[in-house]
Amino acid sequence: MADDLFDSTPAAGRPLADRLRPRTLDEVLGQPHLLGPGKPLRVAIEADLPRSMIFWGPPGTGKTTLARVLAAHTRAEFFTLSAVLAGIKEIREAVERARHAVAAGRRAILFVDEVHRWNRAQQDALLPHVEDGTVTLIGATTENPSFELNNALLSRARVYVLRPLTEADLLALIERALTDTERGLGALHLSFPTELRPTLAAMADGDARRLLGLLELAADIAPDGVIDEAVLKELAGESWRRFDKGGEAFYDQISALHKAVRGSSPDAALYWLARMLDGGCEPLYIARRVLRMASEDVGLADPRALALALDACDTYERLGSPEGELAIAQAVTYLACAPKSNAVYTAFDAAMADARRFGSLPPPLRIRNAPTRLMKQLGYGKGYRYAHDEAGAYAAGERYFPDEMPDRRYYQPSGRGLERRLAEHLAELRARDREAGEQ
Repeated sequence: MADDLFDSTPAAGRPLADRLRPRTLDEVLGQPHLLGPGKPLRVAIEADLPRSMIFWGPPGTGKTTLARVLAAHTRAEFFTLSAVLAGIKEIREAVERARHAVAAGRRAILFVDEVHRWNRAQQDALLPHVEDGTVTLIGATTENPSFELNNALLSRARVYVLRPLTEADLLALIERALTDTERGLGALHLSFPTELRPTLAAMADGDARRLLGLLELAADIAPDGVIDEAVLKELAGESWRRFDKGGEAFYDQISALHKAVRGSSPDAALYWLARMLDGGCEPLYIARRVLRMASEDVGLADPRALALALDACDTYERLGSPEGELAIAQAVTYLACAPKSNAVYTAFDAAMADARRFGSLPPPLRIRNAPTRLMKQLGYGKGYRYAHDEAGAYAAGERYFPDEMPDRRYYQPSGRGLERRLAEHLAELRARDREAGEQ
Protein backbone atom coordinates (compact mmCIF):
# COMPACT_ATOMS: atom_id res chain seq x y z
CA MET A 1 0.00 0.00 0.00
CA ALA A 2 1.48 3.36 -1.02
CA ASP A 3 1.20 6.62 0.84
CA ASP A 4 2.41 10.20 0.43
CA LEU A 5 3.14 9.67 -3.26
CA PHE A 6 -0.32 10.44 -4.57
CA ASP A 7 -1.68 13.96 -4.26
CA SER A 8 -5.22 14.11 -2.90
CA THR A 9 -5.64 17.76 -3.92
CA PRO A 10 -8.66 18.24 -6.22
CA ALA A 11 -7.65 18.12 -9.88
CA ALA A 12 -8.64 21.74 -10.45
CA GLY A 13 -6.06 22.88 -7.91
CA ARG A 14 -3.15 20.83 -9.23
CA PRO A 15 -0.68 21.78 -11.98
CA LEU A 16 -1.20 20.20 -15.38
CA ALA A 17 2.06 18.26 -15.07
CA ASP A 18 0.78 16.55 -11.93
CA ARG A 19 -2.73 15.93 -13.24
CA LEU A 20 -1.43 14.35 -16.42
CA ARG A 21 1.22 12.20 -14.76
CA PRO A 22 1.07 8.63 -16.18
CA ARG A 23 -0.72 6.07 -14.05
CA THR A 24 0.33 2.93 -15.94
CA LEU A 25 3.41 1.74 -17.78
CA ASP A 26 1.62 2.09 -21.10
CA GLU A 27 1.02 5.79 -20.45
CA VAL A 28 4.71 6.50 -19.84
CA LEU A 29 6.38 8.31 -22.74
CA GLY A 30 10.06 7.80 -23.52
CA GLN A 31 12.65 5.48 -21.93
CA PRO A 32 12.18 2.60 -24.41
CA HIS A 33 15.60 1.25 -23.37
CA LEU A 34 14.13 0.63 -19.90
CA LEU A 35 10.41 0.12 -20.51
CA GLY A 36 10.25 -1.58 -23.90
CA PRO A 37 8.88 -5.14 -24.10
CA GLY A 38 11.17 -7.55 -22.30
CA LYS A 39 13.38 -4.84 -20.80
CA PRO A 40 14.51 -5.59 -17.23
CA LEU A 41 12.81 -2.64 -15.52
CA ARG A 42 9.46 -3.29 -17.20
CA VAL A 43 9.66 -7.00 -16.36
CA ALA A 44 10.52 -6.21 -12.72
CA ILE A 45 7.61 -3.77 -12.36
CA GLU A 46 5.05 -5.99 -14.07
CA ALA A 47 6.13 -9.06 -12.09
CA ASP A 48 6.16 -7.08 -8.82
CA LEU A 49 9.75 -8.16 -8.20
CA PRO A 50 11.55 -4.87 -7.65
CA ARG A 51 15.02 -4.83 -6.15
CA SER A 52 16.74 -1.76 -4.73
CA MET A 53 17.30 0.65 -7.58
CA ILE A 54 18.29 4.21 -8.39
CA PHE A 55 16.60 6.24 -11.12
CA TRP A 56 19.17 8.72 -12.45
CA GLY A 57 18.29 11.30 -15.06
CA PRO A 58 17.61 14.98 -15.79
CA PRO A 59 14.51 16.70 -14.42
CA GLY A 60 11.21 15.83 -16.05
CA THR A 61 12.23 12.44 -17.46
CA GLY A 62 9.94 10.31 -15.32
CA LYS A 63 11.78 9.27 -12.16
CA THR A 64 8.93 10.00 -9.76
CA THR A 65 6.43 8.80 -12.35
CA LEU A 66 8.11 5.40 -12.47
CA ALA A 67 7.99 5.26 -8.67
CA ARG A 68 4.25 5.98 -8.77
CA VAL A 69 3.66 3.34 -11.43
CA LEU A 70 5.67 0.86 -9.39
CA ALA A 71 3.61 1.77 -6.33
CA ALA A 72 0.41 1.09 -8.26
CA HIS A 73 1.65 -2.34 -9.37
CA THR A 74 3.24 -3.61 -6.18
CA ARG A 75 1.60 -5.52 -3.35
CA ALA A 76 4.34 -4.33 -1.01
CA GLU A 77 4.04 -1.63 1.64
CA PHE A 78 5.17 1.45 -0.30
CA PHE A 79 6.05 4.73 1.38
CA THR A 80 8.13 7.76 0.55
CA LEU A 81 10.61 10.28 1.89
CA SER A 82 12.00 13.48 0.42
CA ALA A 83 15.74 13.71 1.03
CA VAL A 84 15.36 17.50 1.14
CA LEU A 85 13.13 17.30 4.22
CA ALA A 86 13.96 13.95 5.85
CA GLY A 87 16.78 13.52 8.36
CA ILE A 88 17.98 10.67 10.59
CA LYS A 89 14.76 10.80 12.67
CA GLU A 90 12.54 10.32 9.61
CA ILE A 91 14.78 7.52 8.31
CA ARG A 92 14.45 5.67 11.62
CA GLU A 93 10.70 6.10 11.55
CA ALA A 94 10.57 4.73 8.00
CA VAL A 95 12.69 1.74 9.00
CA GLU A 96 10.40 1.04 11.94
CA ARG A 97 7.38 1.04 9.63
CA ALA A 98 9.25 -1.30 7.29
CA ARG A 99 9.91 -3.71 10.19
CA HIS A 100 6.19 -3.82 10.98
CA ALA A 101 5.41 -4.55 7.33
CA VAL A 102 7.99 -7.34 7.18
CA ALA A 103 6.69 -8.80 10.45
CA ALA A 104 3.23 -8.91 8.88
CA GLY A 105 4.61 -10.84 5.91
CA ARG A 106 4.78 -7.94 3.44
CA ARG A 107 7.75 -6.41 1.65
CA ALA A 108 8.58 -2.75 2.34
CA ILE A 109 9.59 -0.38 -0.45
CA LEU A 110 10.90 3.09 0.39
CA PHE A 111 10.99 5.73 -2.35
CA VAL A 112 13.48 8.54 -1.64
CA ASP A 113 13.17 11.56 -3.92
CA GLU A 114 16.36 13.57 -4.54
CA VAL A 115 18.38 10.92 -2.73
CA HIS A 116 21.61 12.75 -3.63
CA ARG A 117 20.69 15.39 -1.03
CA TRP A 118 21.41 12.95 1.81
CA ASN A 119 24.82 13.25 3.41
CA ARG A 120 27.00 10.24 4.22
CA ALA A 121 25.62 9.86 7.76
CA GLN A 122 22.04 9.78 6.48
CA GLN A 123 22.91 7.23 3.82
CA ASP A 124 24.75 5.11 6.38
CA ALA A 125 21.68 5.17 8.64
CA LEU A 126 19.64 3.42 5.94
CA LEU A 127 22.38 1.12 4.61
CA PRO A 128 22.14 -1.80 7.10
CA HIS A 129 18.39 -2.03 6.59
CA VAL A 130 18.84 -2.20 2.81
CA GLU A 131 21.55 -4.84 3.34
CA ASP A 132 19.40 -7.11 5.51
CA GLY A 133 16.34 -6.77 3.26
CA THR A 134 14.16 -4.86 5.70
CA VAL A 135 13.81 -2.08 3.12
CA THR A 136 13.91 -2.12 -0.67
CA LEU A 137 15.22 1.29 -1.71
CA ILE A 138 13.99 3.16 -4.78
CA GLY A 139 15.96 6.40 -5.13
CA ALA A 140 15.59 9.24 -7.62
CA THR A 141 18.44 11.63 -8.42
CA THR A 142 19.46 14.17 -11.02
CA GLU A 143 23.12 13.83 -10.00
CA ASN A 144 25.66 11.15 -10.86
CA PRO A 145 25.21 8.42 -8.22
CA SER A 146 28.92 7.57 -8.49
CA PHE A 147 29.69 10.91 -6.87
CA GLU A 148 26.67 11.42 -4.62
CA LEU A 149 26.00 7.98 -3.09
CA ASN A 150 28.43 6.02 -0.97
CA ASN A 151 29.83 2.89 -2.58
CA ALA A 152 28.25 0.47 -0.10
CA LEU A 153 24.74 1.75 -0.80
CA LEU A 154 25.38 2.01 -4.54
CA SER A 155 26.64 -1.56 -4.73
CA ARG A 156 23.29 -2.81 -3.41
CA ALA A 157 21.15 -0.98 -5.94
CA ARG A 158 20.82 -1.19 -9.70
CA VAL A 159 21.15 2.15 -11.46
CA TYR A 160 18.71 2.89 -14.27
CA VAL A 161 19.67 5.87 -16.44
CA LEU A 162 16.74 7.91 -17.74
CA ARG A 163 17.23 9.97 -20.88
CA PRO A 164 15.72 13.33 -21.87
CA LEU A 165 12.48 12.94 -23.79
CA THR A 166 12.79 13.14 -27.57
CA GLU A 167 10.92 15.68 -29.69
CA ALA A 168 8.54 12.91 -30.75
CA ASP A 169 7.82 12.10 -27.09
CA LEU A 170 7.16 15.75 -26.31
CA LEU A 171 4.90 16.23 -29.31
CA ALA A 172 2.90 13.19 -28.24
CA LEU A 173 2.62 14.69 -24.76
CA ILE A 174 1.33 17.97 -26.19
CA GLU A 175 -1.33 16.06 -28.12
CA ARG A 176 -2.31 14.11 -25.01
CA ALA A 177 -2.62 17.29 -22.94
CA LEU A 178 -4.73 19.07 -25.56
CA THR A 179 -7.14 16.18 -26.05
CA ASP A 180 -7.54 14.75 -22.54
CA THR A 181 -10.79 16.22 -21.23
CA GLU A 182 -10.56 14.54 -17.81
CA ARG A 183 -7.07 15.51 -16.64
CA GLY A 184 -5.69 17.68 -19.43
CA LEU A 185 -6.74 20.80 -21.32
CA GLY A 186 -9.18 19.12 -23.69
CA ALA A 187 -12.19 20.87 -22.20
CA LEU A 188 -10.71 24.26 -23.17
CA HIS A 189 -10.75 23.45 -26.91
CA LEU A 190 -7.45 25.23 -27.48
CA SER A 191 -6.11 25.85 -30.96
CA PHE A 192 -2.39 25.06 -31.29
CA PRO A 193 -1.22 24.68 -34.92
CA THR A 194 0.78 21.52 -35.50
CA GLU A 195 3.62 23.39 -37.20
CA LEU A 196 4.21 25.52 -34.08
CA ARG A 197 4.35 22.65 -31.61
CA PRO A 198 8.04 21.74 -32.23
CA THR A 199 8.95 25.25 -31.02
CA LEU A 200 7.34 24.55 -27.66
CA ALA A 201 8.98 21.11 -27.56
CA ALA A 202 12.38 22.73 -28.12
CA MET A 203 11.77 25.11 -25.22
CA ALA A 204 11.13 22.14 -22.94
CA ASP A 205 14.59 20.71 -23.69
CA GLY A 206 13.61 17.10 -23.03
CA ASP A 207 11.75 17.87 -19.79
CA ALA A 208 8.11 16.70 -19.71
CA ARG A 209 7.27 18.69 -16.58
CA ARG A 210 8.67 21.86 -18.11
CA LEU A 211 6.74 21.24 -21.33
CA LEU A 212 3.42 20.90 -19.51
CA GLY A 213 4.17 23.95 -17.40
CA LEU A 214 4.81 25.99 -20.54
CA LEU A 215 1.72 24.62 -22.22
CA GLU A 216 -0.42 25.48 -19.21
CA LEU A 217 1.02 29.01 -19.18
CA ALA A 218 0.39 29.31 -22.92
CA ALA A 219 -3.23 28.30 -22.37
CA ASP A 220 -3.58 31.02 -19.71
CA ILE A 221 -2.25 33.82 -21.90
CA ALA A 222 -3.52 32.67 -25.32
CA PRO A 223 -6.00 35.20 -26.74
CA ASP A 224 -9.29 33.53 -27.64
CA GLY A 225 -7.74 30.15 -26.90
CA VAL A 226 -5.27 30.33 -29.81
CA ILE A 227 -1.62 29.48 -29.10
CA ASP A 228 0.15 31.36 -31.87
CA GLU A 229 3.68 32.65 -32.58
CA ALA A 230 3.16 35.70 -30.37
CA VAL A 231 2.32 33.49 -27.39
CA LEU A 232 5.40 31.33 -28.00
CA LYS A 233 7.62 34.40 -28.25
CA GLU A 234 6.33 35.54 -24.88
CA LEU A 235 7.14 32.15 -23.38
CA ALA A 236 10.65 32.27 -24.84
CA GLY A 237 11.60 35.31 -22.80
CA GLU A 238 14.30 33.41 -20.89
CA SER A 239 16.72 30.58 -21.53
CA TRP A 240 15.23 27.13 -21.14
CA ARG A 241 18.38 25.13 -21.80
CA ARG A 242 19.42 22.61 -19.20
CA PHE A 243 22.50 23.77 -17.31
CA ASP A 244 23.11 23.00 -13.66
CA LYS A 245 25.99 25.12 -12.42
CA GLY A 246 28.23 22.72 -10.55
CA GLY A 247 26.13 19.67 -11.40
CA GLU A 248 26.50 16.76 -13.77
CA ALA A 249 25.41 18.68 -16.88
CA PHE A 250 27.96 21.39 -16.07
CA TYR A 251 30.90 19.01 -15.94
CA ASP A 252 29.69 17.06 -18.97
CA GLN A 253 29.69 20.24 -21.03
CA ILE A 254 33.07 21.55 -19.92
CA SER A 255 34.44 18.08 -20.66
CA ALA A 256 32.90 18.23 -24.14
CA LEU A 257 34.45 21.67 -24.73
CA HIS A 258 37.88 20.49 -23.60
CA LYS A 259 37.76 17.35 -25.74
CA ALA A 260 36.60 19.29 -28.80
CA VAL A 261 39.61 21.62 -28.42
CA ARG A 262 41.93 18.65 -27.91
CA GLY A 263 40.39 16.95 -30.94
CA SER A 264 41.07 20.01 -33.16
CA SER A 265 37.37 20.66 -33.86
CA PRO A 266 36.88 24.45 -33.68
CA ASP A 267 33.22 24.23 -34.68
CA ALA A 268 32.28 21.75 -31.95
CA ALA A 269 34.40 23.71 -29.45
CA LEU A 270 32.52 26.91 -30.28
CA TYR A 271 29.19 25.09 -29.95
CA TRP A 272 29.97 23.84 -26.43
CA LEU A 273 31.33 27.26 -25.47
CA ALA A 274 28.07 28.82 -26.66
CA ARG A 275 26.03 26.21 -24.78
CA MET A 276 27.81 26.97 -21.53
CA LEU A 277 27.60 30.73 -21.90
CA ASP A 278 23.95 30.51 -22.94
CA GLY A 279 23.25 28.35 -19.89
CA GLY A 280 24.69 30.96 -17.53
CA CYS A 281 28.21 29.67 -16.88
CA GLU A 282 30.61 32.27 -15.48
CA PRO A 283 32.80 33.25 -18.49
CA LEU A 284 35.93 33.61 -16.36
CA TYR A 285 35.57 29.99 -15.26
CA ILE A 286 35.69 28.96 -18.92
CA ALA A 287 38.61 31.32 -19.56
CA ARG A 288 40.58 29.66 -16.75
CA ARG A 289 39.84 26.24 -18.18
CA VAL A 290 41.05 27.47 -21.58
CA LEU A 291 44.37 28.38 -19.94
CA ARG A 292 44.64 24.79 -18.76
CA MET A 293 43.89 23.52 -22.28
CA ALA A 294 46.65 25.72 -23.69
CA SER A 295 49.24 24.11 -21.42
CA GLU A 296 47.89 20.58 -21.37
CA ASP A 297 46.96 20.02 -25.01
CA VAL A 298 48.93 22.54 -27.07
CA GLY A 299 51.97 23.18 -24.93
CA LEU A 300 55.20 23.91 -26.74
CA ALA A 301 53.82 22.86 -30.10
CA ASP A 302 52.57 26.48 -30.18
CA PRO A 303 53.58 28.60 -27.15
CA ARG A 304 51.45 31.46 -28.49
CA ALA A 305 48.36 29.51 -27.43
CA LEU A 306 49.01 30.16 -23.74
CA ALA A 307 49.69 33.85 -24.38
CA LEU A 308 46.45 34.16 -26.37
CA ALA A 309 44.50 32.40 -23.62
CA LEU A 310 45.96 34.81 -21.05
CA ASP A 311 45.03 37.73 -23.29
CA ALA A 312 41.47 36.41 -23.47
CA CYS A 313 41.25 36.40 -19.66
CA ASP A 314 42.57 39.96 -19.48
CA THR A 315 40.24 41.12 -22.22
CA TYR A 316 37.19 39.66 -20.54
CA GLU A 317 38.15 41.25 -17.21
CA ARG A 318 38.39 44.63 -18.95
CA LEU A 319 35.22 44.39 -21.07
CA GLY A 320 32.93 42.00 -19.22
CA SER A 321 29.91 40.42 -20.93
CA PRO A 322 28.98 40.17 -23.69
CA GLU A 323 31.86 41.95 -25.43
CA GLY A 324 34.62 40.08 -23.61
CA GLU A 325 33.14 36.69 -24.46
CA LEU A 326 34.32 37.13 -28.04
CA ALA A 327 37.95 37.08 -26.82
CA ILE A 328 37.30 33.75 -25.10
CA ALA A 329 35.77 32.44 -28.34
CA GLN A 330 38.87 33.63 -30.21
CA ALA A 331 41.15 31.77 -27.82
CA VAL A 332 39.04 28.60 -28.00
CA THR A 333 39.10 28.70 -31.81
CA TYR A 334 42.86 29.24 -31.93
CA LEU A 335 43.56 26.40 -29.49
CA ALA A 336 41.34 24.04 -31.47
CA CYS A 337 43.20 24.89 -34.68
CA ALA A 338 46.70 24.85 -33.16
CA PRO A 339 49.07 21.87 -33.43
CA LYS A 340 48.66 19.62 -30.40
CA SER A 341 51.17 18.27 -27.92
CA ASN A 342 50.79 16.94 -24.41
CA ALA A 343 54.55 16.40 -24.10
CA VAL A 344 54.97 19.00 -21.35
CA TYR A 345 51.93 17.64 -19.50
CA THR A 346 53.17 14.05 -19.53
CA ALA A 347 56.75 15.12 -18.77
CA PHE A 348 55.64 17.07 -15.72
CA ASP A 349 53.53 14.15 -14.48
CA ALA A 350 56.50 11.80 -14.83
CA ALA A 351 58.79 14.25 -13.03
CA MET A 352 56.28 14.58 -10.18
CA ALA A 353 56.12 10.79 -9.89
CA ASP A 354 59.92 10.60 -9.59
CA ALA A 355 59.99 13.45 -7.08
CA ARG A 356 57.71 11.38 -4.84
CA ARG A 357 59.50 8.11 -5.57
CA PHE A 358 63.09 9.16 -4.87
CA GLY A 359 62.39 11.39 -1.88
CA SER A 360 64.55 14.30 -0.76
CA LEU A 361 67.71 13.67 -2.78
CA PRO A 362 70.10 16.66 -2.50
CA PRO A 363 71.38 18.51 -5.56
CA PRO A 364 75.00 17.66 -6.47
CA LEU A 365 77.47 19.98 -4.76
CA ARG A 366 78.79 21.24 -8.10
CA ILE A 367 75.47 22.86 -9.07
CA ARG A 368 74.78 24.46 -5.69
CA ASN A 369 75.44 28.13 -5.10
CA ALA A 370 78.26 29.05 -2.71
CA PRO A 371 77.49 32.52 -1.32
CA THR A 372 79.59 32.04 1.87
CA ARG A 373 83.20 31.04 2.60
CA LEU A 374 82.10 27.97 4.55
CA MET A 375 80.02 26.73 1.65
CA LYS A 376 82.96 27.14 -0.70
CA GLN A 377 85.13 25.21 1.75
CA LEU A 378 82.54 22.42 1.77
CA GLY A 379 82.77 22.13 -2.00
CA TYR A 380 79.62 23.96 -3.00
CA GLY A 381 79.90 24.97 -6.65
CA LYS A 382 83.26 23.22 -7.14
CA GLY A 383 83.60 21.92 -10.68
CA TYR A 384 80.55 23.73 -11.99
CA ARG A 385 80.68 24.35 -15.74
CA TYR A 386 79.16 27.67 -16.75
CA ALA A 387 77.24 26.81 -19.92
CA HIS A 388 77.75 30.21 -21.55
CA ASP A 389 81.52 29.68 -21.46
CA GLU A 390 81.22 26.40 -23.36
CA ALA A 391 80.94 25.87 -27.12
CA GLY A 392 77.42 26.59 -28.28
CA ALA A 393 76.51 27.62 -24.70
CA TYR A 394 76.19 23.93 -23.78
CA ALA A 395 78.24 21.94 -21.26
CA ALA A 396 78.28 18.62 -23.10
CA GLY A 397 78.20 15.59 -20.83
CA GLU A 398 77.22 17.46 -17.67
CA ARG A 399 74.55 15.97 -15.34
CA TYR A 400 72.01 17.99 -13.38
CA PHE A 401 70.06 15.19 -11.68
CA PRO A 402 70.95 14.11 -8.12
CA ASP A 403 74.02 11.83 -8.16
CA GLU A 404 71.98 9.02 -6.56
CA MET A 405 69.30 9.12 -9.26
CA PRO A 406 69.53 7.64 -12.76
CA ASP A 407 69.13 9.81 -15.83
CA ARG A 408 65.59 10.44 -16.95
CA ARG A 409 64.10 11.70 -20.20
CA TYR A 410 60.68 13.11 -19.35
CA TYR A 411 60.16 15.54 -22.18
CA GLN A 412 59.57 13.87 -25.52
CA PRO A 413 58.72 16.53 -28.14
CA SER A 414 55.83 15.58 -30.37
CA GLY A 415 57.34 16.59 -33.69
CA ARG A 416 54.39 18.94 -34.35
CA GLY A 417 54.59 22.70 -34.62
CA LEU A 418 57.49 24.32 -32.77
CA GLU A 419 58.25 21.04 -31.02
CA ARG A 420 59.63 19.66 -34.27
CA ARG A 421 62.44 22.21 -34.06
CA LEU A 422 62.86 21.61 -30.33
CA ALA A 423 63.20 17.88 -30.99
CA GLU A 424 65.92 18.51 -33.56
CA HIS A 425 67.78 20.81 -31.16
CA LEU A 426 67.62 18.32 -28.29
CA ALA A 427 68.82 15.53 -30.59
CA GLU A 428 71.89 17.62 -31.45
CA LEU A 429 72.66 18.27 -27.77
CA ARG A 430 72.32 14.59 -26.89
CA ALA A 431 74.67 13.67 -29.70
CA ARG A 432 77.24 16.03 -28.14
CA ASP A 433 76.66 14.36 -24.77
CA ARG A 434 77.46 10.98 -26.34
CA GLU A 435 80.63 12.35 -27.94
CA ALA A 436 81.71 13.82 -24.61
CA GLY A 437 81.17 10.46 -22.91
CA GLU A 438 83.34 8.68 -25.47
CA GLN A 439 86.31 10.98 -24.92
